[in-house]
Amino acid sequence: MRGQLPLRQFPVLRVSTPRVHVRQLADEDAKPVTEIFADKQTQRWLPFPRDFGQIDGTAWCTEMAQERRDSGAGDHYGIVRREDDRLVGCLWTKRTDWGAKVTEISYAIAPEARGFGIAPEAVDALAIALILEHGFQRIELRVAPGNTASRRVAEKAGFTYEGLLRNAGHVHSGRVDLEVWSFVAADLR
Repeated sequence: MRGQLPLRQFPVLRVSTPRVHVRQLADEDAKPVTEIFADKQTQRWLPFPRDFGQIDGTAWCTEMAQERRDSGAGDHYGIVRREDDRLVGCLWTKRTDWGAKVTEISYAIAPEARGFGIAPEAVDALAIALILEHGFQRIELRVAPGNTASRRVAEKAGFTYEGLLRNAGHVHSGRVDLEVWSFVAADLR
């Protein structure tokens, strides 16, 4: 059809830093993914309304990830700690605009891995790979006000605060404003 953009699929990625690997999720990741998303602190800030229910790790790692890839909307990744090969977090890309080369990253970290800089390291590595290897021009993070840990992740990963989107999102407790943070190709110069 004339004027219609071709459907793009998210690139297969594997990114490594000195402490972590970021890779697509697989069937065998289902149990730790279920545990990460079941954590009470994670539940508090998940960008899903309460009626979404519990996230099933098997579906998150397989059908949901494949659907997101096939639609071109994004992908689901695991953060694997190199020292013990343990999956300690999840990243997912969403709201991808292929024409503008923009996507958003979200994340959740296992309770025992929080506070060690793993989230900013993984977010930074994924953002840089998306820009340098896959031509993205803008990566966004959206943070609910009050989620101080996520704000620190954005700052440590080199993202710039841009402003507040009023009543733009939801967490389990209801509608919330969202802070917008960005990392753009020019930030790498």
